Amino acid sequence: MTAATERVAPEPPRAESGPKPLTDGSFSVARMALVYLFLLVPMAALVAAVPFAWGWGIGPVDIGLGVAFWFISALGVTVGFHRLFTHRAFKANRGVRIALAITGMMSVQGPVIFWVANHRRHHAYADREGDPHSPWLYGTSVLALTKGFWHSHMGWMFQRDATDENRFAPDLIKDPAVSLVNRLFPVWTLASFALPAALGGLITWSWWGALTAFFWAGLVRVSVLHHITWSVNSICHMIGERPFKSRDKAANFWPLAILSLGESWHNSHHADPTCARHGVLRGQLDISARTIWAFEKLGWAWKVRWPNEKRLARITATEHAS
Repeated sequence: MTAATERVAPEPPRAESGPKPLTDGSFSVARMALVYLFLLVPMAALVAAVPFAWGWGIGPVDIGLGVAFWFISALGVTVGFHRLFTHRAFKANRGVRIALAITGMMSVQGPVIFWVANHRRHHAYADREGDPHSPWLYGTSVLALTKGFWHSHMGWMFQRDATDENRFAPDLIKDPAVSLVNRLFPVWTLASFALPAALGGLITWSWWGALTAFFWAGLVRVSVLHHITWSVNSICHMIGERPFKSRDKAANFWPLAILSLGESWHNSHHADPTCARHGVLRGQLDISARTIWAFEKLGWAWKVRWPNEKRLARITATEHAS
């Protein structure tokens, strides 16, 4: 068992007659140390990015590698972790499933089963007690919402309670291929930083090229992607438009649509979680959905749950709120 998944032994199991608990013990000190390392070090690089660019600049190789690795790892999260593994919005062949699991883990947001279990728990208890990252858990005053924003954006990841993966992701635990790549999360994390550095060094044929690629396409890219994903948890549950009926406060926030590859059409998603397209209204760009469409045309994906008149009629609100 790796440090990334090691946990302190949980309390004795409850009686089989009741539902499984939300959490399964506590993460170990070693695991929490890794959380701090892989969240705060890239964030420190992001803070240092402006003076670094001012002092030493950023070259086309760094930009190209940064955009490429951001796009690949972001699609691994939005198309793989979220729409395929969490919500089963489509089916995909074995190669695509493994590739999406690996590229998703290259975002350094945790092992795929960990991510899916937390997100399914979020949907089961959205903006209610039990939701791991709702901004509305502390009240509606300015102070409470400030605390809630911090909690939903990133504070929840520093808590030691481990979501019960056997309750929320038993299908992935039973999948041999997914379980294998899940256990290799440290390998994909290392690759996420080492590959940009290696390519930067080879393209520029210099150690400096390797170092700057590690900084921009490794550390800064990971932190940028972290904050984009976290903003869907925080901002998209606080402000925006709510044209569809949902049981929670999820909202569509258009300024994030491109950077999040369509994930910020969050009210649409919470109203119809298994739909493969989140930007269902005219003009709502959803790059992740277009990627799934391409997979379908190539024969790599099938049984895609696309929006249709019946699905839209079921979720359309009688009154629009914002």
